[in-house]
Amino acid sequence: MSTEPSSTVPADQAREALHAVRAEVAKVVVGQDAAVSALLVALLARGHVLMEGVPGVAKTLLVRSLASALGVETRRVQFTPDLMPGDITGSMVVESGRFDFRPGPVFTNLLLADEINRTPPKTQSALLEAMEEGQVSVDGVSRPLPDPFLVAATQNPVEYEGTYPLPEAQLDRFLLKVQLPLPPREEEFAIVRRHADGFDPHDLAATGIRSVASIADLASASAAVREVRVSDEVAAYVVDIARATRSAPSLSLGVSPRGATALLRTSRAWAWLSGRDYVSPDDVKALAHATLVHRLGLRPEAQLEGVDVAQVLASALASVPVPR
Repeated sequence: MSTEPSSTVPADQAREALHAVRAEVAKVVVGQDAAVSALLVALLARGHVLMEGVPGVAKTLLVRSLASALGVETRRVQFTPDLMPGDITGSMVVESGRFDFRPGPVFTNLLLADEINRTPPKTQSALLEAMEEGQVSVDGVSRPLPDPFLVAATQNPVEYEGTYPLPEAQLDRFLLKVQLPLPPREEEFAIVRRHADGFDPHDLAATGIRSVASIADLASASAAVREVRVSDEVAAYVVDIARATRSAPSLSLGVSPRGATALLRTSRAWAWLSGRDYVSPDDVKALAHATLVHRLGLRPEAQLEGVDVAQVLASALASVPVPR
């Protein structure tokens, strides 16, 4: 299992390594650039990602490929209606006449929580402490999780049968939510062509994907992100966006102060990845949708009218003056 880095990597070198990760992932996954960016931003900002899409759009393959390119450990949990919390966190077992803790799959760097909305809320909430605190408590003992630790959860659209919508408290623990759409025709052709040429998604080694970054790179990059400057004008812009959602007539739940700080964190990470040491309003706008859309709640009457929460967010953004 991966541990803390033993040496410091220059920030510029870490940035180059993370850009190289994109090229490695592209050897395996066609398209889905927005999802790759979201996962990198979440790693730098020490957050988690919720990926939504129909089955078969490479959600699992994307996370496995990213872990290979980063050189970190990954595990997968298939969420089902009968999954128990201990199946995720681990549990006490009797071995050689004594109780010992057997770690669950959450003890990894990248945890793929596959189809998280296929399991009831009680089991979904087993991830809450791990996602928020970076630790697991079992039998009164807190056990720290590896660093870095990221939950990449996938879910099917809520209109599909057999799903349980994530509760608001769980949704708010995800730093970002991204949609993985069905690919356009040219990308789908490239996917089918790869398979016709012998591509095996279960054999990543055969694709030539390499580990081009390390935990030391991630640690250096995260430290550099925390040094990215935020002007008073940009901070006020983030606050005004959050407040605009709270006054939107179609919303019963606007962006909380935690959501505003989340937007600041993701904007900082995006600015750093873009090669700048300051946050611009464009960084905020670029990350606003993925950071905020899952934190909004529509009023029942707006739901009946078919109002799109993304459009409400877009209107709120357009109503806030952009600082120069």
